[in-house]
Amino acid sequence: MNLIQALNWRYAAKRMNGQKVSQAKIDNILEATRLSASSMGLQPYSILVVEDENRRKEIQKVAYNQPQIVEASHLLIFAAWDNITEAQINEYINNTIETRGVTPESLADFKNSLLNIANGNTPEQNYQWAARQAYIAFGTAIAAAATEEVDATPMEGFNAAALDELLNLKEKGLRSVTLLPLGYRDAEKDWLVSQKKVRREKADLFLEVV
Repeated sequence: MNLIQALNWRYAAKRMNGQKVSQAKIDNILEATRLSASSMGLQPYSILVVEDENRRKEIQKVAYNQPQIVEASHLLIFAAWDNITEAQINEYINNTIETRGVTPESLADFKNSLLNIANGNTPEQNYQWAARQAYIAFGTAIAAAATEEVDATPMEGFNAAALDELLNLKEKGLRSVTLLPLGYRDAEKDWLVSQKKVRREKADLFLEVV
């Protein structure tokens, strides 16, 4: 399928059938997510990959018992940095130096710009910005799953504080943002599977600025 066909095929599956997604498909989805756009390239988030069924059962309890979490093959948890630190910026700059083969001096202004932005915000402001960046990757993962014909159910319905405590995310400098179960739809149990996709018309959604 091309991207438009894939996006027409996908929907937020309400029930999944427990079938395992091949590692090759999971790897493609994760790689697409890794390559997602990110402001200044910083990627201020981590993505937890949960395959273990018992761990997903624990997570389900703090996610209003939504069945897809345990019926899925894998669960992705998008978790944003709870602050932007100088150490994290230094790590990113060093990665850029190594990857592109450039000198530290050539990135000095860019590094200072990042530091000024991070230091000029409160930790909460930095977290909110990081969470928005995580959402960009989240959208990429949804589209990538569709191109692999893997169902993905975007979820904001969970107790973030309880999940952070369950997974010790605070100690990792992370706060959970959103969940994405990956698996295959259960056509017999999912009432939404045969419903037409409802989206606003182009004329209503896109406004031409002249």
